[in-house]
Amino acid sequence: MTTDPEKHGAQTDFAKKMSYGDYLDIDTILSAQHPLSDAHDEMLFIIQHQTSELWMHLMLHELAAARANIAANHLPEAFKKLARVSRIMEQLNNAWDVLRTMTPSDYTTFRDQLGMSSGFQSLQYRLIEYALGNRNLAMLKPHAHDVTASARLQAELSEMSLYQTVLTLAAGQGHDVPGDLIAAPANAPHQANDAVRAMWATVYNDPATHWTLYEMGEKLVDLEDYFRRWRFNHVTTVERVIGFKRGTGGTGGVDYLKKMLSVELFPELWHVRTEL
Repeated sequence: MTTDPEKHGAQTDFAKKMSYGDYLDIDTILSAQHPLSDAHDEMLFIIQHQTSELWMHLMLHELAAARANIAANHLPEAFKKLARVSRIMEQLNNAWDVLRTMTPSDYTTFRDQLGMSSGFQSLQYRLIEYALGNRNLAMLKPHAHDVTASARLQAELSEMSLYQTVLTLAAGQGHDVPGDLIAAPANAPHQANDAVRAMWATVYNDPATHWTLYEMGEKLVDLEDYFRRWRFNHVTTVERVIGFKRGTGGTGGVDYLKKMLSVELFPELWHVRTEL
């Protein structure tokens, strides 16, 4: 059966109206893939990373708004945004399944074309890590050549991290949070702190009394859970495709990525579970 959309009220003349493609700037997006070889799988590789960058762009949008919501004590709005960030991480995790259809033989047909480019150079990934609290200043170096990128990273470092914002909220509710942890924006990765773990123990031992912080804690654990899965999927995908070769950016490849698996964003929220 042939269906004419006009008979159902659909607009079909877009000569003078904004269309779907116009609104989304589809032509620009679909013309942004420029393979440097004739290898079939290079298109997959490019689109995988470009779509990941789009999702990360949305993550940064949501994380910035969530931090502002928490600082303003608008917690229901913050919970919604943090839940969305976790769902975005789920999308990023699912994308590895597509990339894993590329075999080592496929990758070798275009790997040399990548030069020294590598995912660890992603500005948006670094901004996400800094926003979440993993503020490793050594990772400013890959962006030092780019004035705009460096400015964005410094702007992020001038803000309280998401976790600092949450700890400030806890302090405002009367909980004992070390002042030095929330006195100024962090300039180093957050390290596990016994007083913060004790604070979370108070919250988790009496959720009814501390419900908003209890829910906040679970939102953060959910987010980091997905983030850990993303790192693990990254490691296994790289090992499956290149084994233990060095990464294109000069890192140790799988060995380097495995070290990243030990990074904890919100350590006290994980450690406190042992004592509950």
